[in-house]
Amino acid sequence: MNLAKRLEGLFFSPRPTFEGLAAKPVWIDAVVIALVALIAFNFIILPYAQKENLALLKDNAALQERMGEDNYAKMVDATENPSSSRRIIQTFVMPPMILILGLLLQSLMLFIGGRIGSTQGTYVQVLSALAHAGLVNSLLGNAVRLALILTRQSVLQTSTSLALLFPRLEVTSTPYIVLTQVDFFQLWMFGILAFGLAAIFKVSIRKALALSYLVWFVKALANIGMGLVAMSFLR
Repeated sequence: MNLAKRLEGLFFSPRPTFEGLAAKPVWIDAVVIALVALIAFNFIILPYAQKENLALLKDNAALQERMGEDNYAKMVDATENPSSSRRIIQTFVMPPMILILGLLLQSLMLFIGGRIGSTQGTYVQVLSALAHAGLVNSLLGNAVRLALILTRQSVLQTSTSLALLFPRLEVTSTPYIVLTQVDFFQLWMFGILAFGLAAIFKVSIRKALALSYLVWFVKALANIGMGLVAMSFLR
């Protein structure tokens, strides 16, 4: 099955697509597409993110007191006038590294969870299924988010999660951070992933859904924890 057919199958016929991937796992081209899409997305939104991050830092008396006046001034200046190397790292280095590490770690969690109840399945099969399922979020999800960001001229106030229903919530608040994890495209991604897990581990779709959404839940908890730590720094 070539890449074009796999991409089409993700959205219109996920079950046979993931069954084909379970029989003949491939993942490199899917990861490359996800990386290119992610880099392009971050390149476009960087000016908006920089502007909003600067607004969060400026006139933050509590942060200035904790850091000291000199360190605070250096941070504000670095955010307002980022060096070329910093821009490169923010766009071309860190996001791809996070994506790849996340893919490898989540695949490992899914593999371990699947093998607890089955003797079937390999890590490469799981990696292939997750890499393809992730394209729902990397391609379609980021395309929708990009359209919203360009329309609203805002990154922090843009979401495809339950937070969209509560526009008055502060982006640094705990409820907002929690709600952003219930993202439509993430739920879609982990939902269709279950077809792959069922085919890989030879289990029922119900068990595959339970495993898939369990990993989503663990991922959401980790993101909430990191988000709370990051935002507490600005409060």
